[in-house]
Amino acid sequence: MEKSRLLRLLRTLSKEELRGLKKFVRNPFFNQRSEVPALLDVLEKSLKTDRTAPGKEQTYRQIFGKEAYNDHRVRLAMSFLYQLTGQFLAVQDFLQDSPRYQRRLASIFRRRHLPDQFAKTWEDANAAQQRIPVRNADFFEENYQLLLEKHRFAVETQTFGDLDFQELSDRLDNAFLARKLWQACFMLSHQSVSGTVYRFGLLDAALAHIGQTNALDIPAISIYYHCYRALTDPAEKVHFQQFKFHLTQSADLFPPEELRDLYILAINFCIRQYNAGNQDYLAEQFELYQEGFAKKYFLTEGSLSRYTYQNAATIGLVLHELEWVERFVHDYRPALKEEQREGLFSFNLARLEYQRRDLGKALQFLQKAEYKDLMLSLAAKTLQMKIFYELQEFDLLESHLQAIRAFIRRKKVMGYHRENYLNTVNFTQKLLETNLYDKEERAALRREIEATKAVAEKEWLLKMMNDE
Repeated sequence: MEKSRLLRLLRTLSKEELRGLKKFVRNPFFNQRSEVPALLDVLEKSLKTDRTAPGKEQTYRQIFGKEAYNDHRVRLAMSFLYQLTGQFLAVQDFLQDSPRYQRRLASIFRRRHLPDQFAKTWEDANAAQQRIPVRNADFFEENYQLLLEKHRFAVETQTFGDLDFQELSDRLDNAFLARKLWQACFMLSHQSVSGTVYRFGLLDAALAHIGQTNALDIPAISIYYHCYRALTDPAEKVHFQQFKFHLTQSADLFPPEELRDLYILAINFCIRQYNAGNQDYLAEQFELYQEGFAKKYFLTEGSLSRYTYQNAATIGLVLHELEWVERFVHDYRPALKEEQREGLFSFNLARLEYQRRDLGKALQFLQKAEYKDLMLSLAAKTLQMKIFYELQEFDLLESHLQAIRAFIRRKKVMGYHRENYLNTVNFTQKLLETNLYDKEERAALRREIEATKAVAEKEWLLKMMNDE
């Protein structure tokens, strides 16, 4: 029962939603099966207290009494409750979207030949839509659908004076351009990391149309246009700057989840430019993280992705923004998923203290938490290796290097991660075995490190040689 899709869904409901669902399943219009509300009543206690839900047989007895256990019957009740919960959430979401609800209601009145009701409801839908501050692709698509409904009414009632096909066409263009550019940006972004080659369809025609009109006056089109141009022509820096300008100046025109996606597009662009050797984009990336966190864009229902947490801390450390990193690591610790929280928190504090050159404190943080994530565990072990070397704890380092090799083989780390980390371990071993005061040995090791592409800590290894 506990691992069922029903329980996973029910556990996402707020207390208010749970109260609403209880009324919903008792409404005979939606449900006429008495076992469904009874099942919800049984499960409600565990939902409110986060206790483990009763098993199916225990649940069956509470619903059906002393009747012989019938697994099919209890599964059927669970299935019905799952379906009704989905219906409840869909109905609730639909009714809360006033413009869409009013438009659909106007459509019903039109099809039932009720012109007065249609006119009043259409005006209500239009007013509700204009009150919404968002002006993204979703807005323009709904805006087009609303005007299309009015045109259908005009055709059916033969009130041709109300027809304005130019306005209808313009609204469709706005909706298409905003959505097409939105789609193109995310296809390009995914293409760059996945290697998938996409067909972009009518995109060239859309770009040509934009060049011939004033479509860029619309922020929802302009922001994705400049994002697309930055992704396809990064040498023209004006496009990234325009993208970033709209990101800050037009933020109130986009919902939070879309702003989060836009910021991630901008950050990923900066990462690619920095990796290509353009150092200026490191500061740009940090600025985007600062703005995004200040405005809470990176949080999803109060939760923060471990990748965003890790990347933001990394950028701050690279730029030596140590006070910001310390505040950030502590402030956003509660937003991490519980199973990842302590590992990420301790590791980033260890990196911070390593940067401050308090190696003993860094070592304490590394040894404080368990690292359940494979790559985080490897990163922590590598940092511990560096600390042992810099503290000249060579006996500890020898055994630690053996432990890392065994860990990599045991966990079957695949692909370039395996090669990167094994090469780092092997070169650290060579640092121990090479007489760095011998110029020829030292030069030979340097050449070997520089010639090897897959080395996770190449910069550190070369620095250690220079420091000797």
